[in-house]
Amino acid sequence: MRQRKMLMSLFSLSAAALLAACSTDTNTEEASVGSESVSMESMVEESSSSSSEGMGDMVHDDSGVIPDGLMEAENPTYKVGESVIMQAGHMEGMEGAEATIVGAFDTIAYEVSYDPTNGDPRVENHQWVIQEEIMDAGTDPFGVGSEVMLEAEHTEGMSGATATIDAAETTTVYMVDYIDTVTGETIKNHKWVTEQELSPIEEP
Repeated sequence: MRQRKMLMSLFSLSAAALLAACSTDTNTEEASVGSESVSMESMVEESSSSSSEGMGDMVHDDSGVIPDGLMEAENPTYKVGESVIMQAGHMEGMEGAEATIVGAFDTIAYEVSYDPTNGDPRVENHQWVIQEEIMDAGTDPFGVGSEVMLEAEHTEGMSGATATIDAAETTTVYMVDYIDTVTGETIKNHKWVTEQELSPIEEP
């Protein structure tokens, strides 16, 4: 009888120890999962913060200054003061935005890739830089693959940058004011949008 009581006592102690171990393991796992969640949240917040800072560094020129030698279009499809819809997606909030024509000019428009002079990451296929915004451009068009020096100041780090011509077309370019479809902000004197990137507003 005494032996049986001792066995029962030993069994109870073993069970208690086993339960305590399980509880410790569970708490450790929960703590580990909790730690991972906090770590992931920190990474997301840090990534979001970095993206916002990057966008904040991109300051667009809204001065409306026209490059020397740029000629106004004699008979543009869209007249100054006319409202249009933008089909261009050069940046977030542009495509589908309602815009007002501020200026229309006949020139050669280039798509370019360049390394900003302020150390920002390389910009690929920027649309558009025009003939009059290229150093010592003259009147002859540049061929695809040509290296040129930019004088445009659309964003920080563009003026003075060496660029490669990715594409070129003779066209009418427009300077426009538009309402950002994401932020609702009015963007003034955006340079440039080509005729093919605009469409008329359909009458109701």
